[in-house]
Amino acid sequence: MLIRRLPWSAISIAAPFPFGSGGSSGLRIPIRKQLNSSPYSICSSSGVNLPPPPGHETDTRYSKSLKPGLYLVGTPIGNLEDITLRALRVLNSADVILSEDTRHSGKLLHHYNIKTPLMSYHKFNESQREQVVLRRLKQGDVVALISDAGMPGISDPGMELAKLCVSENILVVPIPGPCALVSALSASGLPTDEFTFVGFLPKHSGSRRKRLMVSADQTTTQIFYVPPHKLSQFLDESSSIFGDARQCVIAREMTKLHEEFWRGTLGEAKEVFSTRQVKGELTILIQGQINSKVEPPSDIELESELRELIASGESLSTAVKLVTGKTSVSRKTIYSLALRKFGKQLEVEDDSN
Repeated sequence: MLIRRLPWSAISIAAPFPFGSGGSSGLRIPIRKQLNSSPYSICSSSGVNLPPPPGHETDTRYSKSLKPGLYLVGTPIGNLEDITLRALRVLNSADVILSEDTRHSGKLLHHYNIKTPLMSYHKFNESQREQVVLRRLKQGDVVALISDAGMPGISDPGMELAKLCVSENILVVPIPGPCALVSALSASGLPTDEFTFVGFLPKHSGSRRKRLMVSADQTTTQIFYVPPHKLSQFLDESSSIFGDARQCVIAREMTKLHEEFWRGTLGEAKEVFSTRQVKGELTILIQGQINSKVEPPSDIELESELRELIASGESLSTAVKLVTGKTSVSRKTIYSLALRKFGKQLEVEDDSN
């Protein structure tokens, strides 16, 4: 691909734009406004078409370059500059955009001068919308799906629609973009080679504690999405189950002006955030359980413990039971050892009595 620089004139303006669940963050994003021609001329045999730049009026839709199907489009999690050129092209080319919140997404589309019609698609109406969307897809439409922030279907609406399309042999195309869990993990300082994404915990307290107990026993980094009003509850429950000493990272306002990565133990987090009010959804990562390998006791050590218990008056079966409770060695193995070492001794004692 040949990229050729052309003469151009531009001015920079600062336009405040509220984005993300926390409302307006006061972030002023510089926007380049074109006056004459595009800064780049793209020459390629691959037929790649880029969307018109923001602020450039056009009626061209480029829809012929996209195959009919469902396009899962990643959108910024805070900073509008994080959207990709491919995402802009797909959103501009689609016949319809399914949106979790049309008012919220409308701001993003307006910012990039995308005039594709929006249709609401959220957890409260997705079951009713599915057949409508499926019919349009079967008629050959290009349907784009976006969430309020990040990748659709990841703790957001989209999973069921993608499953339905796959079952109907309809094309499903991911358009990669920002993702809170990956962004937080990459900068967390915790192990990234293996991790478990839990997402939002169940609302029911019993189910929630049960899920936390499963996570507490895993050696991989655990990743949770936590609403701001449930932060205290999460820290109370997780510290009691994981332990106060377990390391954690709390990521908030990622990609925004007030981005923060708080690092410390769960006990420290519980104390610090008990007096802090936070805004916006949180991504919380907890260190996996350190797998300290404990060597099983040798036969000599087991024999010594059994001897002491039998000498103190315990029966063979009771001695085996007590030793089994203090080690990872199976009861069958310990009982076999006890019979081999002390069986004849106990028989002699029984005969003498």
